[in-house]
Amino acid sequence: MARMDTAAPPANTAEEEREKSKNMRALSALWPFMAPYKLLMAAAGAALVLTAMVSLALPMAVRRVVDNFEAEESAILDLYFAAALGIAALLAVGTGLRYALVTRLGERVVADIRKAVFDRVIGMSPAFYERIMTGEVLSRITTDTTLIQSVLGSSVSIALRNILIFFGGLVLMMLTSPKLTGLALLLVPAVIVPILVLGRRLRVLSRENQDWIAASSGNASEALGAVQTVQAFTHEAENRAAFGDVTERSFDAARRRIWTRALMTVIVIFMVFTGIVGILWMGANAVRSGDMTVGTLVQFLIYSIMVAGGVAALSEIWGELQRAAGATERLVELLESVDSVSDPAAPVALPAPVRGQITFENVTFRYPSRPKVAALDDVSLDIAPGETVAFVGPSGAGKTTIIQLILRFYDPIAGRILMDGVDLADMARDQFRRHIALVPQDPVIFATTARENIRFGRPEATDAEVEAAAKAAAAHEFIAALPDGYDSYVGERGVMLSGGQKQRIAIARAILRDAPVLLLDEATSALDAESERAVQQAVDELSEGRTTLIVAHRLATVKKADRIVVLDQGRVVATGSHDALVAEGGLYARLARLQFTDGIAAE
Repeated sequence: MARMDTAAPPANTAEEEREKSKNMRALSALWPFMAPYKLLMAAAGAALVLTAMVSLALPMAVRRVVDNFEAEESAILDLYFAAALGIAALLAVGTGLRYALVTRLGERVVADIRKAVFDRVIGMSPAFYERIMTGEVLSRITTDTTLIQSVLGSSVSIALRNILIFFGGLVLMMLTSPKLTGLALLLVPAVIVPILVLGRRLRVLSRENQDWIAASSGNASEALGAVQTVQAFTHEAENRAAFGDVTERSFDAARRRIWTRALMTVIVIFMVFTGIVGILWMGANAVRSGDMTVGTLVQFLIYSIMVAGGVAALSEIWGELQRAAGATERLVELLESVDSVSDPAAPVALPAPVRGQITFENVTFRYPSRPKVAALDDVSLDIAPGETVAFVGPSGAGKTTIIQLILRFYDPIAGRILMDGVDLADMARDQFRRHIALVPQDPVIFATTARENIRFGRPEATDAEVEAAAKAAAAHEFIAALPDGYDSYVGERGVMLSGGQKQRIAIARAILRDAPVLLLDEATSALDAESERAVQQAVDELSEGRTTLIVAHRLATVKKADRIVVLDQGRVVATGSHDALVAEGGLYARLARLQFTDGIAAE
């Protein structure tokens, strides 16, 4: 199960080494999601400016209070205290308002991003998921968007506020004492250089950390998705070791990132407060010499602390922005992924009513993961409306590939496939797929009730129609026996059902869809003899008047087909009825002899 190579980070080295400015521009990809909320951004910005201005006004009030400690009239001192209290109240209200608006904006934008990413990946073809693990996609939708939410809902607001306080405080420092301000500015390079040098290293480590987290999620998703197989083959120890290795590598990357950020914080804060001590020493001497009042020194000191705090906060937030930029890149990669299967710009409509004619014209196809092996090789077929055609042949002959191409999960590399005379590639996929019902070899059961699993075939169906479909699929009896009948929860992946029960629910779902084209991929493979007989009768009735394509290994299920197509190594080697193919000899006759004659002899 642990197919990932954990010897090297999953992150791409070239991506890690991108220039910082290019990386930070990745955050601009968030703007399309923020643009619809300009009014909310304006309100949050106004609250932010208000709190910054009030913060900058507070030291002036403190100066007045300090300089009037010995005033003869207490009313003046009371007035200044009241003003300071009013400013503090205004600051509290503004800060609370800013928090509410900015947090709401962050939550709203991230919710839109999550929906946009999911909308994109849910429509990607199976070829896309041959290149990326589902767990990694989920990690990007959850972990990366949570990081962006933290930045939009907090870090950006704090950064902007500290930028305003930094520049505003710097101006007010110069107005308060140009001499002390000049000394403070000498410390700026000592603060900025560590941010620039260590910030680049921090970005690389942040990206590596996020990549390992995604790899850990993908590893866990793969193992938990096949937990029964893992346990059956006593592979728990190997999976624990593989997951532990990836998780530890993620921790190591996080540890390096944390120490780098901690080092940057130590250097910046030490340099800043060293400057403050020096400035305080010079200011104290200025007060003693009468060049400055105590209130003026306190005002300058508060402004210098605010400016220094702003710089320190920005050094902290810089790392968060770097991580958010990396997360944004990863999400944009999903949003901008080019799918090998896509809808045309001007889709052609399927003629009405849909008759269900399927035509293969010289179709050749190779799976992206096996580009040198032809799954189908120059296949031509014409399936008439209402005809039942069965596909048989050894494993790997291309039977299931026929089904996948009709659903346009993949596009052929040569030739074309038509429905009612229209090329599938010229139509929107959801436009023609709604006229197809599928029963896959491995039925998919969702973590909901039996009723909703069947209703998945046609969401608007009534309860009576759902139950009628279940009866036709020989599923009604076992569903009715469940604790809550049709409203019984069947567990994740239908874990509470047997293989045959899952298959019958999948067949009921296809019956309920009532589509003119029916695709059956080993539809009765998991059924016992009695259930298979009942379901086969339902399928025979269902296929009346519908174009039905059956993929089967058990030839007993295809004997009644109008036509049998024999595939071998991606090629059509024979077509005809069961009796004609047996009489003809060849591959089909050999398969029939193995299944029927040898089976009877064994009995």
